[in-house]
Amino acid sequence: MSLRNAILAVLLEGEASGYDLAKSFDASAANFWMATPQQLYRELDRMAAEDLIQARLVQQERRPNKRLFSLTEAGRHALREFTATSPRPGAIREELMVQVLAVDAGDIEAVKSALRERMSWTEAKINRFERLRARLLNGRTEQEHLAQAERVGPYLALLRGLAFERENLRWARQTLTVLDQRAKAPVE
Repeated sequence: MSLRNAILAVLLEGEASGYDLAKSFDASAANFWMATPQQLYRELDRMAAEDLIQARLVQQERRPNKRLFSLTEAGRHALREFTATSPRPGAIREELMVQVLAVDAGDIEAVKSALRERMSWTEAKINRFERLRARLLNGRTEQEHLAQAERVGPYLALLRGLAFERENLRWARQTLTVLDQRAKAPVE
């Protein structure tokens, strides 16, 4: 998948500035696709040049002018083509996993510290996702939302992000427990 497809999917929500897209991207597509603001802006420029999106300039008095981006018909067509193709299997590239793999020959306290840091980060992300979920549901039950919402894709992607982060947290807790137990076990 390319960053382009993730941007097209986020723009289904409607017109947005680069800043708004970065914030929205962080709350939605970042569950499964990471991008820096610089990568995002470069891709927006390329997509505008290819007529997948259009930009309009908004004059602002007390702030710098901003560009608002929206999908073009070509962008919607590209998104339809993307969703019609079979995706490649994903792969996890996770530095912490390599540290855990090497913990037996490494600095166990540093790895445990990294796990605790990741747990804190993951808990904060779960809390953000839960707030977003509450905002999307807007007082409705999940069943009502899924039956009534104009778009269900963002909610379904959010559910996957929540499940992924909850599993990350469960795994980190389990791993920390095992490492703590090993540290306390007598050496033979």
